[in-house]
Amino acid sequence: MQASRLQTFTSTVTCARGNAHEIIPVRLLSAAKYPNTSVCQRVLVGTRQKTKESADMRKLIIFDCDGVVIDSEIISARMLIEELHLHDVELNLDYVARHFLGRSYPIVLKQIRKDFGITLPDNFEADYRRRLLSAFERDLKVMPGIKEVVDRLAVPYCLATSSSPERVRKSLYLTGMTDSFAGRISTASEVSRGKPAPDLFLHAAKKYDAEPAECLVIEDSRAGIEAGLAAGMEVWHFTGGSHLKGRESNAGSRGHAHRRLAGFREFFQMAPELFRETAPHLAKG
Repeated sequence: MQASRLQTFTSTVTCARGNAHEIIPVRLLSAAKYPNTSVCQRVLVGTRQKTKESADMRKLIIFDCDGVVIDSEIISARMLIEELHLHDVELNLDYVARHFLGRSYPIVLKQIRKDFGITLPDNFEADYRRRLLSAFERDLKVMPGIKEVVDRLAVPYCLATSSSPERVRKSLYLTGMTDSFAGRISTASEVSRGKPAPDLFLHAAKKYDAEPAECLVIEDSRAGIEAGLAAGMEVWHFTGGSHLKGRESNAGSRGHAHRRLAGFREFFQMAPELFRETAPHLAKG
């Protein structure tokens, strides 16, 4: 065996970095090449090499919408809880986050029928969406830093969301992000299977002629992370939304996201090669 050979395993290892611990995919460099290093040191070296390889391949950034581009999930959860309470279905935020986060409305209804044995009236969806959009008009905010990120990206980007086209359009309008994502939106209504199936992300990538391995997905939900991984894409777990503050996340129960992104102000620190010096609207000429 050559001393420089890389060994790759499908497991994960928890390594200390300063005062924190991070669960990372194992890419273990040969002990023969690094005889005086610990397993974690060799894992981290291998992970940096893998990250560099991934960075060189990134040709498309795919953002989820709710809980990533807009800080909407906490509003949606509270409004759904209130609406279901009117039909004698009692839920809490933990249940909603665990079962509904990142999923399309038909999947949410199916889960409610399964868990509570209730079929909601035909007007439930319309009533819920009407109250939700009213709440959005009062409280919806754009995620801090996302506008600066998309303005400076050196590669194409798009939006892939489980939300309805109407809700996406309204959300982007209310947060001043319509122009940033005009012509860049894919919704679950365009595919046969929503998240956690990979269909939506694969559909979005196809629009840009990007291979799965060339895509970076930014997701906040377990369903979204699983969808990105199933699509064969690099996935970062975004934890900057209000709905995840002070809450233990179950994201990625069937696999870990490749990296964690606590907020968009860290984005270009983590991926400096994706930064473009001059934003398009600031360019001269």
